[in-house]
Amino acid sequence: MTFDRLRPDQLPTETRALARALLGCVVVRESDEGITAGRIVETEAYLPGDPACHGYSGRSRRNATLFGPPHRAYVYQIYGTSYCFNLSSEPDGKGAGVLVRALEPVEGIALMRKRRATEKTRDLCRGPGRLCRALAIDRSLDGIDVLTHRQLWLADGGEPAMRVRRSRRIGITRAAERKLRFYAAGSPFVSGTARLSPA
Repeated sequence: MTFDRLRPDQLPTETRALARALLGCVVVRESDEGITAGRIVETEAYLPGDPACHGYSGRSRRNATLFGPPHRAYVYQIYGTSYCFNLSSEPDGKGAGVLVRALEPVEGIALMRKRRATEKTRDLCRGPGRLCRALAIDRSLDGIDVLTHRQLWLADGGEPAMRVRRSRRIGITRAAERKLRFYAAGSPFVSGTARLSPA
């Protein structure tokens, strides 16, 4: 499969707009093992001044990427075992980003199955920790520009526009009621419970 790299002018920087625009784009990961890729079907926006955002308490060594230029990979570890892949948003210094929650696998599925130790294609990238394991995304990629980097980059999905729906975000307690989760309606690859993702 051939992927066309996205240009900077094809992605907005405002957080909500970026969360929507990412749906349908393809995350491409090139490594020594091979190429894996998946179409984004679910995102969550974390805004400036948002109590649920990692940037809420200010800049730190861990979250510095959120405060840098937009469209940089912000990768952090959760539960000591899994990683989450985000894109920074807003102008320099704002501290905001978009979490990529789920992908529809489109390339390198056999390699994803090996990394995830499962044959269930639907579950390979259905959730932020799963997709990072399937694509071998870790902290070594934190801070890279996903529009120019060779090993982790974004491509034009080349698909018709998705029907986008919103819901509250998943797995948080602060500002949990805000409808800042965006997903492709009807996709079997989104994460969370079915009641959170009506078609």
